[in-house]
Amino acid sequence: MNNYETVFILTPVLSDAQMKEAVEKIKETLHAQKAEIVNEENWGLRKLAYPIKKKSTGFYQLIEFNATPNVIDVLETQFRRDERVIRFLTFRQDKFAAEYAAKRRSLKSSAKDVKSEAKTKENNPKEKND
Repeated sequence: MNNYETVFILTPVLSDAQMKEAVEKIKETLHAQKAEIVNEENWGLRKLAYPIKKKSTGFYQLIEFNATPNVIDVLETQFRRDERVIRFLTFRQDKFAAEYAAKRRSLKSSAKDVKSEAKTKENNPKEKND
């Protein structure tokens, strides 16, 4: 199995529910092909570098997964059939990219832990010693 990363852009006219439905459809395609999803990130609404289909913004989504090479053909066919997807890019990660992605995920999770710790301390009143 190889490590893959796919980034796709959804049309900006979708509601949140429609956007989540489109992402779920892509994830279901991966699960049906027995791919293991490692990481998923929603990058949100961003400005495009150039207009695509008369749209200047789009919802960016990243999915990292482990799969066999034949899964990519099925996934890209699904991207082409879905009208909500305006661009996509899938590539195989080499060992250095996979290590970098794992490090980035661990840093992101540790940053979330620090933020949640800070919120917990903020919400708990400090006891005064008399």
